[in-house]
Amino acid sequence: MAARPARAAAPDPPPVELYSPGGLFSWPELQAMASDGVLTQLYQRGYLPPGARPTPQLRARAAAVLIRPAIRQRVVAGRMTAAWIYGCAPEPDRLALLVDASRRISSLRSTRGCTLHEVRLGRFDVVSLGGLMVSSPLRTAVDIALHVDAKRAVPALCALVEHPELGLGLRVLTLAVDAIPRMPHKRQALETLASVRSGQAP
Repeated sequence: MAARPARAAAPDPPPVELYSPGGLFSWPELQAMASDGVLTQLYQRGYLPPGARPTPQLRARAAAVLIRPAIRQRVVAGRMTAAWIYGCAPEPDRLALLVDASRRISSLRSTRGCTLHEVRLGRFDVVSLGGLMVSSPLRTAVDIALHVDAKRAVPALCALVEHPELGLGLRVLTLAVDAIPRMPHKRQALETLASVRSGQAP
């Protein structure tokens, strides 16, 4: 009996284009197309074709549109902004940007629509997504537990821990927070993680 020929694999879908001002269209043109249903707004000045599925890469690209190219490689999207990029939090009103303590933050303070946080970043704390540096899932979750009020932190942390592609476990997250020496709000962060463990809102 002759073997059946192997079925050809389906081709990968074409990459989704993110539209932003300054390329093919101006911002008023993009807004008009969104009003007409030709495009849908992803975030601020970033637009997608209707029906396109937002991905972390596309959200990162939409966030990058708001950051001046001159400083884009000097900042890291973090905290609730990173959680949104990973699809685990609502879109932020202002971008939370981390600046490594080894860099001069004074030259960045004029960045509009962003909140800057001077921190220490390790070599495994940052990943690259869509042309933007973003805090890693573990660093994102640790920062949210430590610095975000529990009402907003618990849903985001639950989503981060349960996201199948991020590989983030609650036990590892708790150990990471507990291992930080002399950190303000550490006890509160561990209480927040206890709420995540029990699945209860604070």
